[in-house]
Amino acid sequence: MTDATAATGAPAQARRPFASLLTLDEHTKRRNATEARFKAYGLAAVLAGLFFLVVLFVSIISNGIPAFTRMVVELDFTLTQAQFDEAESQLLKTGAYQGYFVEGFDKALEQRGVEVEYDAAVLDRLIGKVGGIMREFYAANPDKIGEEVVFELPTSSRVDGYFNGRLKREDVSDSRFLEASDLDLADELYEAGIIKSDFNWTFITGADSGVDNPGGAGIGASVVGSFFMMIVVLALSLPIGVATSIYLEEFAPKNWFTDLIEVNISNLAAVPSIVFGILGLAVFIQFAGLPQSAPLVGGLVLTLMTLPTIIISTRASLKAVPPSIRDAALGVGASKMQSVFHHVLPLAMPGILTGTIIGLAQALGETAPLLLIGMVGFVARGYPDSFLTGFTEANSAMPAQIYTWAARADASFYEKAWGGIIVLLLFLMTMNIIAIILRRRFERRW
Repeated sequence: MTDATAATGAPAQARRPFASLLTLDEHTKRRNATEARFKAYGLAAVLAGLFFLVVLFVSIISNGIPAFTRMVVELDFTLTQAQFDEAESQLLKTGAYQGYFVEGFDKALEQRGVEVEYDAAVLDRLIGKVGGIMREFYAANPDKIGEEVVFELPTSSRVDGYFNGRLKREDVSDSRFLEASDLDLADELYEAGIIKSDFNWTFITGADSGVDNPGGAGIGASVVGSFFMMIVVLALSLPIGVATSIYLEEFAPKNWFTDLIEVNISNLAAVPSIVFGILGLAVFIQFAGLPQSAPLVGGLVLTLMTLPTIIISTRASLKAVPPSIRDAALGVGASKMQSVFHHVLPLAMPGILTGTIIGLAQALGETAPLLLIGMVGFVARGYPDSFLTGFTEANSAMPAQIYTWAARADASFYEKAWGGIIVLLLFLMTMNIIAIILRRRFERRW
């Protein structure tokens, strides 16, 4: 037996030859192929997520843009003092103003060379009863009597849908709301420039309307309601959540009681939002007697729902601060409280702001709790009289308003719901931009 055979236990010629590091064996090839497939799967997942995000974004924009435009009838009208006195002396005052409008409408058609036969009922189906609108305008602006005033009157929802492509002519069935022959007059008016497209400021600044007036529905009052709710949530959830997190993370002893608190906080973060709505209805409205449908109550309910999220994220931010920061502060003579509030808390502030904005964004989009406490769309009849009454007067919120519109049968309200989603996203983006600015302001590196 040779020395090679004795050393290896096998003949020298049977030993495996030395493999170069530059030579890929089968095992290495399989491992590299697996890594390449994993990268491909990850890239495919990212692309799929981006694709669905683009589809969602395009769907929201395409369906919501029509809510920001409307078709209006533009009419130059002059009401004389004699006509005003005659209308106010009659029993049916709005009927008299309606007659004046028909006369002015006839003159507008004659001036633009439009020759078409119609009756007053056709105008009612195209733009509705405008006598009340005109009487209200001249009652509020008596100085406009005798002067030429340009009225922009929104068309009915069905006529608006016809010009937006939502309603086809062949799909129109004669009813008290619209007849197929009415669209002939609408086309003539559009060609003459009497009916035109205009930006729908009423949608931005108005409040909810009745089910028979989708053109007059707006989300402005609901935006104000959400704003007051977010003030309540921010004023309560941020200091309470941060104080709770600091105590549990920095000062509380580790025993069964604090463990029980931590478990309950984690469980509260997973409780369905409708449970908080039932709690708010029972405690804040029925027991405490706070006003129903008020942003104050909505803010209190959303504060309870947001607190677990803020506490968990704040504790994670405090844990992320290196222990050496605490040790260095204590080593130079700082007290425990000084080390926390002067050193640890400023370094954890970016993470705290991130958790806060996540909690506020979640609260901003909640609908179920608000419905249970009565913050539905139709309660928002206007803007509050003052800043303080904005917390106590009945109002709605954007998610509840969007839900109310989506639940109605008229397709015009469905467009309003998509438009409300766009406004809600803009509101949310504004909050996130403010959070990013604050994070950059407080961000420190160690």
